[in-house]
This record gives sequence, structure tokens and C-alpha cells, in this order.
Amino acid sequence: MNVVRYKAPGGIERLGVVRTDDPGAPGPNEIRVRIHGSSLNGHDYNVALGILPVGEGRVLMSDGAGEVEAVGSDVTEFAFGDHVVSTFFPDWQRGDAPRATFARTPGDGIDGYAAEVVVRPANFFTRMPQNWNFMEAATLPTAGLTAWRAIEIVDKLEPHRDVLVLGTGGVSIFALQFAKSRGARVIVTSSSDEKLERARAIGADFGVNYRLHQDWSSKVMEWTGGRGVDLVVETGGPGTLPESMKATRIGGDIVLVGVLTGIQGQIPTAALMGRQQTLHGITVGSTDQQKQMIDALDTMSLRPVTDSCFPLNEIRDAFRLQESKKHFGKICLSY
Repeated sequence: MNVVRYKAPGGIERLGVVRTDDPGAPGPNEIRVRIHGSSLNGHDYNVALGILPVGEGRVLMSDGAGEVEAVGSDVTEFAFGDHVVSTFFPDWQRGDAPRATFARTPGDGIDGYAAEVVVRPANFFTRMPQNWNFMEAATLPTAGLTAWRAIEIVDKLEPHRDVLVLGTGGVSIFALQFAKSRGARVIVTSSSDEKLERARAIGADFGVNYRLHQDWSSKVMEWTGGRGVDLVVETGGPGTLPESMKATRIGGDIVLVGVLTGIQGQIPTAALMGRQQTLHGITVGSTDQQKQMIDALDTMSLRPVTDSCFPLNEIRDAFRLQESKKHFGKICLSY
């Protein structure tokens, strides 16, 4: 079968499909899944480049969706033909996260889903949303669930419910969609007026081009009548956090879900304290939270926004598009 493995010292040009042995039949409590779709995340990009260190030969990609081909003894939750989607933290079933590392994350600490067939424990998967295709479902384990957890805070906000999302990548667009489904007003930032128009077309109420307005928080404050937003879905990290704090109302919430501007940096702690804001850190979610999200999606007309879909053997082109930052929403792989 075909797989894509990490090749040291990393880099997009070193990626490629290779042949390997079929994993065979599932053992007790395992399922065999024919993978049909995956989606690209910032985490996958950092693994592919060698920024996040993994072992030589690691099978890439943290997200995967496919069809169950066989089930092992003692498996009761899945059957032949079921459509399933992976989980980012397979050992985190419920409650608080058991660890703060990626040691058991597919495509990082263990082999991922850039493979035509996998055999894994059944609890590595949940069912897919009804009537979704495999590429759509593969956008959920990382980007979808991260956004879902971030936007859950909206339910606690009354009466204004203004949400700011940074950028137009997969997590941000999901956050826009989830926030609108909860009746919030949503502001989006981007370096592209064209992308801002596309964001408005799917529900954004206001957009700010941060290349034209480096003090973009002032535009957010102006649009909210000087109050600031109730919630920020912060994908940038240290390079954008100070502006996000300025754009957030006194007593508001900032959910840090990404570090696109760097993994370390200074936080204006006095301003955070003085404005009595709450800074949350979120890394994806648990299996129970993924199931709750999927149950909710079954009652909604929401569908993920996908920019492009590449066959597995064109994974380098997919990562090049991600690297260019020209995409809007998710980039997918189809097998």
C-alpha cells in the first residue's frame, strides 16, 4: 500500500509516496480502516519541515477519515462499512487532558493517516457526521474541534456576543461558522481584501485588512462603538496577542489556539491584568468533545469550507499551497 513518511532532516521536497506492507487484519479491540481523506494543519506542516522532531519514517498527517473494512474481537461500537474519522488525542477520551505533549498524536508521536489503510484501536475513531463526505469529515479532528471548543465560550456571553477571529485558515473559518450558528456578530482579519469579501459571503459582519491597518485593534474598537469584542479566537500568538488584547472588551475572553507568529514571546501582563481579561489556552479536544460536536453538526446545515483537494501523491503541492498562505479554509488530501 502507499504511505507518506517523514524523511530527515525534513522539508516539503523530501516528501513522497512510498510502498509498504499492508497492515493486515485487526486484532482484539482494533479496526481496519480504508482511509479516503485527510486535511492539512499547521501541526502537519511543522512535522513535515522538521520543526517538530519526529522519528525517521514517521507516517504523516494527524487527521484521517475512511471506511471500516474489518473489526477485531470485542469491538462493539463499529461494524464493517461504517464511516469513521480519527481523533487528535486518541488517549484523551473525556475530562482533563492526560498529558501536555504530542507523544500519542497521530502523525507526530505515532504514525498518522497519510496511508491507504490503517489498523488502530477502535477508540482512535468516532463516527463521521451524517451525509458528509470523507474529505469534509477529515477537516474536523484538528481544526473543527479546536474551533468548536473556542466558540463554546460564546454560549456564556450575554447580551453582545461579538467575536473576533484572526485570519482565514481552517480553524478561523470554522470559528466564524460556529460563532454565526450561535447568533454572534463576527469580525475577521486578513491581509487580503479578496479573502475578507469571501469571509463576508459566508457570514462575517466586518473585516479588517491588517496589512493596511497595522493597528487593526482600533478598527475593531471603532466598529464595536469603543467597547471591544467579547471573545477573540487568537491564532497568531505572540505577534498578534497585544493587538487582540486591545481589541477585547474589559473582562473579555481571548482563546489562544495557534502560534503562527512564533512559539515564544512576551505577553503584556499588566494590560491583561488591568483589563481583567481571561486568556485561555486550547489544544484541540477530547473524544467526548468530538462526539458532541458531531452530534451538533448532524442537526446543522453547516459544511466546512475547503480551498483545494489534492491526491495523496501530490502532497508536496498541497503543502506548498499551505506554505503560500493563499488558501481560504481547509486544504484536503483524497486517497
